[in-house]
Amino acid sequence: MMQPSKDAIDLVKASEGLRLDAYQDDGGTWTIGWGHTDGVHEGMRITEQQAEEFLAADLATAGRWVSILVKVPLTQPQFDALIDFVFNEGQEHLRTSTLLRLLNAGQVQAAAAQFKYWNIAAGQVEQGLVKRRAAEAVLFLSKPSVNTVRVDA
Repeated sequence: MMQPSKDAIDLVKASEGLRLDAYQDDGGTWTIGWGHTDGVHEGMRITEQQAEEFLAADLATAGRWVSILVKVPLTQPQFDALIDFVFNEGQEHLRTSTLLRLLNAGQVQAAAAQFKYWNIAAGQVEQGLVKRRAAEAVLFLSKPSVNTVRVDA
């Protein structure tokens, strides 16, 4: 199974920022670290090491969902972009998306064009999501380096 590369980790970190004290995100979800939400509660505090461990586990989970849902071979950049998407939006949003339908039909360019539609939070276009989706689309369409290509058999 493919693993997230540094590009996926860097994209999540740039989008989420590091917070060692629990806070409520725009949707009211308790969040900590690099966007971790599972088991987070008011007053929770973690170390940077714990944040890194949460991130590794969260990205591994997102990667498993991408591997389950995507039925076509992926380049490492495509996999990384989809990991960030699932990390942020959740696997159910990928599962039911036009993005996934187009990708599984082999329409890579059309699938990449779908990222931009996932920019709404609390009923409003959110500029952070506009930037994040643009970064995902750029990564998704980027050429893999020789050292990072991993395509599942």
